[in-house]
Amino acid sequence: MTRLRRSGEIAGWVLPSITLALIPKCPVCVAAYVALATGLGISFHIAAYLRMVLVGLCVASLAFVAAARLRKFIARAGSHQ
Repeated sequence: MTRLRRSGEIAGWVLPSITLALIPKCPVCVAAYVALATGLGISFHIAAYLRMVLVGLCVASLAFVAAARLRKFIARAGSHQ
């Protein structure tokens, strides 16, 4: 496995995990972070929706990486028999 491919695989686990850990729990904080990062103000309702979308994307990304890893593991285990 090349170093670049291995780095991409590690990033596939690390980036969504860190993002999921750092997503604020309250929508007001999400709105504040969006305002600080972009200069745009968003409503409480939009911030709550944005938070749920971010959590869903992180979980889906982690599930995709886990499924790909499991598929490789099963293929490797099947070829050794």
